[in-house]
Amino acid sequence: MAFFSRPKDPQDKALYEYIHNIFGFYPKNIALYHVAFTHKSMSDEKVGNYHVSNERMEYLGDAVLGTAVADYLFRTYPTQPEGFLTEMRSRIVSRVSLNKLSQKLGFEEYIRHAPDSGSGQGFKSIGGNAFEALMGAIYLDRGYDFAKHIIIDRIIKIHIDMDELQQTNVNFKSKLLEWSQKNKKKLEFKLLEEVGTGNKKMYHVQIVIDEKSYADALDRSIRGAEQLAAEKTYNTLNPAE
Repeated sequence: MAFFSRPKDPQDKALYEYIHNIFGFYPKNIALYHVAFTHKSMSDEKVGNYHVSNERMEYLGDAVLGTAVADYLFRTYPTQPEGFLTEMRSRIVSRVSLNKLSQKLGFEEYIRHAPDSGSGQGFKSIGGNAFEALMGAIYLDRGYDFAKHIIIDRIIKIHIDMDELQQTNVNFKSKLLEWSQKNKKKLEFKLLEEVGTGNKKMYHVQIVIDEKSYADALDRSIRGAEQLAAEKTYNTLNPAE
């Protein structure tokens, strides 16, 4: 087993030990994990010419998390149709689910944010955003196979009740459609592009409401991309829920 020297800086050491206690491994590059826990409200901080926040890492972690969860579900439920797999993945990686996981794992003690960002409607997503960013940090630090192992063995198998999850009914596409009808808005699920070919093809979908662009998402199916983009958009429009 490789040995990594423990950092001497108190903040580095605290985060280093926290990652080990929660996920069972020691980081190689602790700086990646500090970035994962840095909210965009701290963007005045710089490393060189770059503003420091977890937004870019969140983008990466979203892709890593979605792929690992899809892999797990595909192998765990070999007889279930695509619709079931897509719905289950959407529930696992939903903002509500990731926010709850971040609270359960004690992320709030380590997320760095400006004092005035710690309350109000927008704060509810900070934990879920940091969770995705952390998956990006693990991927950058240890590679995809290691990140997949952490997602499956240290998160899904320990913290997610799959039987209970199957009983949950959250269809954000339907909720967004209901919202648009209620508020007399023109809603469009716009296919921006198809990326890749064969079984590696990904669909890029964006939500457009009254000709204004909202969230977009990539997924291996159009339905999955629509659900992910719909969830992000719905939570933006209804942050108090």
